Amino acid sequence: MGNPFVLKRALIEEVVEENENTRRFLLKVDGFSEFKPGQFNMLYVYAQGEVPISISSMRRDLIEHTVRLVGEVTEDLFLLKEGDYIGIRGPYGTHFPVERYEGWDIVLVAGGLGLADIKPVVEYLIERREVYGRVFLLVGAKNPSGLLYKGDYKKWKEGGIELLLTVDKPAEGWSGHVGVVTELFKFVELEPHRTVGMMCGPEVMMYFTTKKLLKLGLSKGNIYLSMERHMKCAVGTCGHCQFGYTFVCKDGPIFSYERIKPIFGVKEL
Repeated sequence: MGNPFVLKRALIEEVVEENENTRRFLLKVDGFSEFKPGQFNMLYVYAQGEVPISISSMRRDLIEHTVRLVGEVTEDLFLLKEGDYIGIRGPYGTHFPVERYEGWDIVLVAGGLGLADIKPVVEYLIERREVYGRVFLLVGAKNPSGLLYKGDYKKWKEGGIELLLTVDKPAEGWSGHVGVVTELFKFVELEPHRTVGMMCGPEVMMYFTTKKLLKLGLSKGNIYLSMERHMKCAVGTCGHCQFGYTFVCKDGPIFSYERIKPIFGVKEL
């Protein structure tokens, strides 16, 4: 196991444009540590700074990150091209504990960029498909252009993933579902005593998804959320990501609802 605090040199092997403000960066890194679905790395753009980004694939030959253009570091990252170098350290944080739920049905829910966190879970499950029950993947976006990884949908379905998509605002040519992601639950058959829910997306989406799963009978301990808010240092020293009695970068970003129930959904916390 490598040291996650040591900055490594990463070659940008490939850049894939997902939409006008989202790109995948596939990095070649020698001797990078093992990681699990839901963990994140710190990406360092030389002479600019670093930013926490989720690992968005379980592939080991290249380390994949899906990045949205939202600030100065990502602006400089988007100026780089294949063949350039950045720094990387990690992996950090807790993970989606899929290994605990062999034999169970799994409901994955993603909103917008949150699919970047859920995608490694999908890949993990496909690799071990025979030891899990039904796997539902519910994906929502503001509009069709906001749906990520469209080229992977066929492979996921062939791998036994029951994929459902919805958008808030349809565009010309869209023939799928329209509405918030929780409306897709009417197409999902659940056995609540043997089902686990895992999600990532805007907090308001996760709030209502959690309420829906509880109403359907899932226990608080079998609902997991990725709370990727305001992370900065990755080691819990700067206080930037304090969330009630936790630090998201150190104690999360993956939490069971049971653990954060008293503080989840509390405004301005």
